[in-house]
Amino acid sequence: MHATVKSIGRSERRSNLAKVLPNRIVSTRKPKLGQHFLVDLDAMQRIVDALGDISQTTVIEIGPGEAALTALLAKHAGRLIAVELDRVLAAQLRMQFTPLTNVEILEADILQLDLGTVLGSTPGPLRDLRPTGLFKAQVVGNLPYYITTDILLKLFASAARVEHLVLMVQKEVADRVVAAPGTRDYGLLSATAQMYGTVQKLFELGPDSFDPPPKVRSAVFRMKMQPRFDELAVDELGFIAFLKVMFAQKRKTVSNNLKLAYDKPVVKAALEHTGIAPSTRAEAIPLEEMARLYLDLKAHQPAPKPNASASGERAPKTSPRAPKVSEFQASEPKASDPETSELKAK
Repeated sequence: MHATVKSIGRSERRSNLAKVLPNRIVSTRKPKLGQHFLVDLDAMQRIVDALGDISQTTVIEIGPGEAALTALLAKHAGRLIAVELDRVLAAQLRMQFTPLTNVEILEADILQLDLGTVLGSTPGPLRDLRPTGLFKAQVVGNLPYYITTDILLKLFASAARVEHLVLMVQKEVADRVVAAPGTRDYGLLSATAQMYGTVQKLFELGPDSFDPPPKVRSAVFRMKMQPRFDELAVDELGFIAFLKVMFAQKRKTVSNNLKLAYDKPVVKAALEHTGIAPSTRAEAIPLEEMARLYLDLKAHQPAPKPNASASGERAPKTSPRAPKVSEFQASEPKASDPETSELKAK
């Protein structure tokens, strides 16, 4: 005689989960394709703790989702601005947080949002309401994997208004952001991020920290925004585009990559002046040496070749073209993968 196997539904599985795992939040909303909600309370608390004292600070949360992390942030933040793209979730969040005067819910696409407009400026004394200056916010969020790089570049460009980032991303992306020169993971995204600030990987999370569990691991990193362009005496747009040339083809030497954009004699002389061996690969060169090489090249050939770039496109005649988002994404998951295309881990 065979035992009867009872098949349980999603709601019953969630109920059982809540009983045996008290440090987990059980999601009550059926996730859309590709969505994975963060349910690990310990992880949420660690994220909030990583922000430090935020009692007098404005915090921007990207994609609050079901608001488990939002509720924790609201208890500590002087002002919390939660940016949610989903119309239904945004409406629910407004209802949930209406009693809290320190919480604002914005239904918006973070990629289209002007942080300067949202944050405004610090008002002056009561008798003089003219702004006294700009203040910086802290940004926290669990980023959708398929637009992780887009959001990072957006935040880097807003460095003047951001003090710290505490972000959850796919583990492989976090490894690349924090990678040091000379390591396997160091590349264009690493160099770009580290030109805008100092980065630190905090902790990793397995699939069980989410509902439903994804097929990939996640990681949280913290970044203190401290752009280095003035320190290294380089212009922001030109140097970021130069990094793109340096990492154009990672397996090629720096000499071969530079010849895509600069004349051979100029490349040879610049490498000799800076003491960089032509056979060196870009991932082995610290940013300080990158800056010296860039300045030497710029002094002898301000305008790179107009007909060369890593992707075969024609570069502008006046300066190296700014890198496209896709050029930072060589090892990021494809948007077509339903398990990693939209990890809105809330």
